[in-house]
Amino acid sequence: MEKRFVSRVDYNYMPFKKRNSLRRHICELPVVNVPDQGEQSEQSEKLDEKGHPLRNDLCAYETPSVAELQSFLLADRRPTGHVNQVWPDVYIGNEVAARDKPMLYNMGITHIVNGASGPPHVNTGPRFYRDMNIDYYGVEADDSSDFTISVFFYGVARFIRAALSKKGRVFVHCLMGVSRSATLVLAFLMICEELTLMEAIKATRQHRDICPNPGFLNQLRHLDMTLVRERKRKLEAYQS
Repeated sequence: MEKRFVSRVDYNYMPFKKRNSLRRHICELPVVNVPDQGEQSEQSEKLDEKGHPLRNDLCAYETPSVAELQSFLLADRRPTGHVNQVWPDVYIGNEVAARDKPMLYNMGITHIVNGASGPPHVNTGPRFYRDMNIDYYGVEADDSSDFTISVFFYGVARFIRAALSKKGRVFVHCLMGVSRSATLVLAFLMICEELTLMEAIKATRQHRDICPNPGFLNQLRHLDMTLVRERKRKLEAYQS
């Protein structure tokens, strides 16, 4: 019989649709410009060099300001548990969940990103999980507006993408599961799932209350502007 540990923490498991269905659902929410059905059909036929569809709806998109992002994040806040699934096989949580190995085992977690790694913060690391089949990625980040967390965006995104490509489940955490871990997951969604910053925030907030600090939001804005500018350039090149 399969061994199951008893966990002290409950976690929220949310059924998810395929990525394209998720994107359509996210885009039905306010603020984001949504192409009509005809435009979506045309868009699905335009692929970039990675096989991703070129998005006509980006033409009118502008990255929100930090103040606009904060206003959205602070509206309709609600209690958040220790861990929530925010994207297919991607979870965000706090230190309590990170230290609950029985729960992680029962969830089927295979990869962990610690966004608050190191002795001053959540000092777990590979040795803490040595009795589990876990791949660990540590990010020694401070939850401070002047901390440059953007240097970890692409490394973490590649780690998560590689885990998902192997049918793994990824748990991304920090101390509270609100700022650092959320920032890293938002960057992953923007880089690998090609969501805009607002789409990524909306997708995540459907399942967990998050609130990256203003400095992190500003770094996400710069990432968003860079990615959107590149995707607009590809769309213009395709249409020319």
